[in-house]
This record gives sequence, C-alpha cells and structure tokens, in this order.
Amino acid sequence: MNEPNYAIPDPVAFTVFGVEIRYYAIMIILGVILALIAVSFLFKRRNIPVSWVLDLLLCVLPLGIVGARTFSVVTDPGTSIAEWFTGFRDGGLSITGGIIGGALGVVLFCLIHKINFLRVADCLVPGLILAQAIGRWGNFFNQEVYGGEVTDPSMQWFPFAVYIEREGAWHYAFFFYEMLTNLLIFALLYALMWKFKKRPHGLSMCGYFFGYGLVRSIMEPLRDPQYQLGHTVMISEVFAIIMCVGGFLLAVILIGWNKYKHGSFFGSKDGEPLAIFPVYYTKEELKKQEEQKKLTEARIRQAAGNALPEGEKPLLLGTWKESEGLVEIEEDLPPEASPPSTEKSAAPQEKKPLSERWKLWRESFPDRVREFFRPYSPEDAAPQNASQGAGDEQAAPINNAEEGEQAAPPQKAGEERASAPRNESEERASAPRNESEERADGGKDAEEE
Repeated sequence: MNEPNYAIPDPVAFTVFGVEIRYYAIMIILGVILALIAVSFLFKRRNIPVSWVLDLLLCVLPLGIVGARTFSVVTDPGTSIAEWFTGFRDGGLSITGGIIGGALGVVLFCLIHKINFLRVADCLVPGLILAQAIGRWGNFFNQEVYGGEVTDPSMQWFPFAVYIEREGAWHYAFFFYEMLTNLLIFALLYALMWKFKKRPHGLSMCGYFFGYGLVRSIMEPLRDPQYQLGHTVMISEVFAIIMCVGGFLLAVILIGWNKYKHGSFFGSKDGEPLAIFPVYYTKEELKKQEEQKKLTEARIRQAAGNALPEGEKPLLLGTWKESEGLVEIEEDLPPEASPPSTEKSAAPQEKKPLSERWKLWRESFPDRVREFFRPYSPEDAAPQNASQGAGDEQAAPINNAEEGEQAAPPQKAGEERASAPRNESEERASAPRNESEERADGGKDAEEE
C-alpha cells in the first residue's frame, strides 16, 4: 500500500473562545457566498431586483438546513431522531433533504413577493449546484463520503483515491467525482440561463433535477455502506432516480404546455416570447415610479390649461437635464398637451451647437452680474420735466455737449427697460415740486420789486 501523497488535514481549522471552527462549516459558508453571487447576477440578468437575493437567502437557508438534518436523521439507520442536535457539526446533512426544505423556502419567498415560482427556481438552481460542489470539500476534511477500498497500488493516489486515516486504507474519492460533475452541471445551467431567454420557465430547474439525479443514481450504489441512507432500501438512490426521471418528464410537460398555450415549443408566436418579463421592482422603485407618473400627469394638465387639483402647486413644464456642464430645460410634453397658440408660427430657426451656446452664455455672464448689482443713479432717468418756469418751453438737457461737457453714453436696451418705470414715477413725483417752486419764485420776485 502506498503512503498518502498529500498532507491529511485536521478537521478543525481554528478555535474562537474555545469553540472549534471546522473546515466543514467553512466550506459550506464559502459555497453559500459563491451561490449568492451567482444568483445575484442571474436576478439582474432576468429582471428581478438584486436586493431580493437576501430575502431569498433568509427563506431558503434555514428551511434547507432543517430539511437536510431531518432527512439525514430519519433515513440513517445508525441515528435516531433524539440525536437531531448531536453530531450536527460532524456532518449528518443530506442534500436531498436540503433540496426539499429549500423548495419550501422558495415557495415562501414567492408568496411574499408575488413572483412566479419557476422563474425564481431557474435563477436559484445554478447557485445551488455550485454551493454543493464547494461543500463537497467539507467531506474531504471530515474524511467521509467515499467509495469502496482501492487495493491496486497504481491507483492509490489523490484525487483519484483518498486515504482514510481511521481505517488506514485508500478509498475511491467519491466527493471529488461529484464535485467535478457538479461544476460541469453548474457551467451548463448558468450558460443556459445567461444566454437562453425564451419561454418556458422552469427549464433550468428541470436540468438540475435531471443532471444531479443522474449523477447521484450512478454513484450512490458505489458509496461505502455506512453513507448509504435507508434501513432496508437506499432512500438516497430512490430519490435520485425520482429526481432524474421527474426532471426529464417535467421538461417535456413544460415545453408541450408552452406549445399548446403560445403556439411554439420555445418563445411565443402571438405574445411575449421572453421569460425575463415582466420586470419586477422593489417597493421603493414602485413608489418613485408612481411619483414620477403623477408629476408627468400634472405637467400635462398644466400645459393643456386644465385646473390643477386643490393644494397642488404649478409645476415648471419640462425637465432639467445636465449635459457637458450646462443645465438646460428640455420640453418633454406630447404635442396634444401643449396649449394652442394664436400667433403665426415663425420659421424654425437652426439651433446653435451646445458648445457655442455655452461659450456665449459664459462670455455674457459677467455683464449680467454687473448689471444686476449696479446701484441706481440719476443718469438712468431721462430728463422729462415739463418746465422750470412760466416762459420755459422745455427743460434743458442735463448733459449738453455744446457747453463743453461730455455727453452721456447711450444706454443699453436692458437699462432703458429697467429705467422706464423709474422715469414715470419721477415725473409724477416732480410735478408738484415744480409747481411749488414756481409759486415760491413768484413770491420772491414780488418782494424784490
């Protein structure tokens, strides 16, 4: 007999406050993490909110563990139901029971989120088979799930065979064979879900049942008798055959039903052919969509001239959009919602490029700021006083170029518009003062005479 060509590991990885952390548990946790990542990508690919993956985990993982342990205890002839909690950390978890418990968790998840069971199962099973492949390495550290003894020295090497220390003999490494086949099934199912998007739902689930059931039905009779579940009948073998045959028959039924209902084996002739619709949203996303819908309806009512509901404020027509550093407004209302125009429509003007408009706005910005903050001065008002005396026909201009004074610079269009209200108010305010000044001047002339 050959000596082991590898270092036989200790089942205990480390201890935390006196509690042993085993490699078996580490492999299971690692498998769950990788499965979550794979399922998250498939959820996103097939229009299911990625945040729902955590909800799925909370529904599936507890029921899966309970089912796996219960199935193992019930079908193992060497374990009684009273030993449900004892020996839990040394193994004693059945994948078949985990599938049954996990399926109940998926049903609970679908009831909570009101989503198709087969659609969720299609995304879940690739991650499940990946977690099973990683978890099989926990059997290696625990030195369990192996086949018959290997007596030929030429075949006593890892990973074809595994050395069981407590027996001092080489055995077929069934955990390694199953790990490789599980990885192959994962690759096929993941590629199917990623590339093939047509109806019907459930094809990936059927592929999992058929593939994994076929592998287990072949390997189960070759396992060591102490790892074969069942008292007189190999329960695991029976369930493996049921999974394999059931997966094939279910796939035929789903494809035939799709032909009957949609007129095609895959996809649909008269309806939605893809299995990635309808799109599902979280409650927060639905709330935002509802608010956006109300906002759009209010804009359309305002544009059409209809009265707004009581308590609703008028809204700015259009949506703000940022592009290349420039904030502009873009009308997004349908033509029928726009108010009718009585003016003759002008010829459409060619819209300047965005870079040119940005350059003009940037060059005129300093002048706009200076004009906005410029203080008022008397020069803003035009001299509109009617008269200063009885014989005066018109008041002399304030700035007279003939008298050697510099003429005032012409006002800009914006300044003229801004000064017009001030000139009118000054004219009204100055009229009483001019009359009082005339009376006062007349009294002074009389006294001097």
